Amino acid sequence: MTGTAIPTATYLCPQDGTRADVAAAHWCCPVCAGPWDLDIGARPPVRLDALNGRANSLWRYEEALPLAGPAVSLGEGRTPLVPLTGHVSAKLDFLMPTLSFKDRGAVMLAELARRLSPERVVADSSGNAGTAVAAYCARAGLPCTVYVPEGTSPEKTEQITAHGARLEVVPGDREATALAARAAAGAPGTFYASHVFNPFFLHGTKTYVYELWEDLGGTLPDAIAVPVGNGTLLLGAALATAELLAHGLIARRPALIAVQAEAVSPLAAAFRAGQDGLPPGRATATAATLAEGIAIPRPPRARQILAAVRESGGTFLTVTENQIRAAQRDLAARGLYVETTGVACWAAVGDVTDRSVVVPLCGAGLKTGTAP
Repeated sequence: MTGTAIPTATYLCPQDGTRADVAAAHWCCPVCAGPWDLDIGARPPVRLDALNGRANSLWRYEEALPLAGPAVSLGEGRTPLVPLTGHVSAKLDFLMPTLSFKDRGAVMLAELARRLSPERVVADSSGNAGTAVAAYCARAGLPCTVYVPEGTSPEKTEQITAHGARLEVVPGDREATALAARAAAGAPGTFYASHVFNPFFLHGTKTYVYELWEDLGGTLPDAIAVPVGNGTLLLGAALATAELLAHGLIARRPALIAVQAEAVSPLAAAFRAGQDGLPPGRATATAATLAEGIAIPRPPRARQILAAVRESGGTFLTVTENQIRAAQRDLAARGLYVETTGVACWAAVGDVTDRSVVVPLCGAGLKTGTAP
């Protein structure tokens, strides 16, 4: 595939099987209005012995990616893996170009948008995804509008506008923000760079696990813990582990440990109740939490998230606000200043001693201005 080619992959609705061409499709399934998955067809495996000399970015795993030959890369990916205890290691994804793991998926969305040549790009976010989309759209030369909820940290909104994006502050919570962006996404000539509905984002976040696999010499830890709001990192991890297993590159899939703030934990409650999804109806107002990046009352991919955790043999854990504060202080004392959402997994699994676990430090502490 050339750097300007439209991808040959197709959108696939996981609920009703509807298929659509990537170049022509609406941002959601026209039948059920749910998010798309992506059928990228049969791909050759990524081989460890083939990686030497490749780009030192997530694009080195080209066999597994739906796009190749990117024009918008900022060198994202290949973040360090460092031990925190004898059993828990951290992947420092806050060292990405825009200081969060969202760059992994945003670069895919911006590269796709560049090839589709829309008149405008819109995105919605609690901050980090919007920042990443704004940066990569700037790199691609695409006009971009980012919708954020009121109360988003000034550090994040300043970063969004610094990249030249138009900022729309929406009264209300994250759910209201998503609805406003989706309304704008219906205008002709608009590309909705949704990190939730567009599966190209998930195929970017899956590189997190490919990097773990490479850095650990072709193995993975016993468990991978991820903070879960809309579940983009968890679902990307599920994609990668399934691909590696299917190609015989790992012997077993690690357990996926999904971490939510106790104040906003709809998925954890559904998991404990044995439910396959969330109850029908609109989300109600939620309690405030320091972990704003995962304060999602009704994630559109709830069923997929719950299924992925169960299939991996994993579980859901929740953390209190006091645990989040303590974990942020603890990491800062270890030399790692991480934003409050990014410390949730360390708060949940930092004392594990019976298996190997990797946690992502997803965003830099400078993004929130909340000192530990």
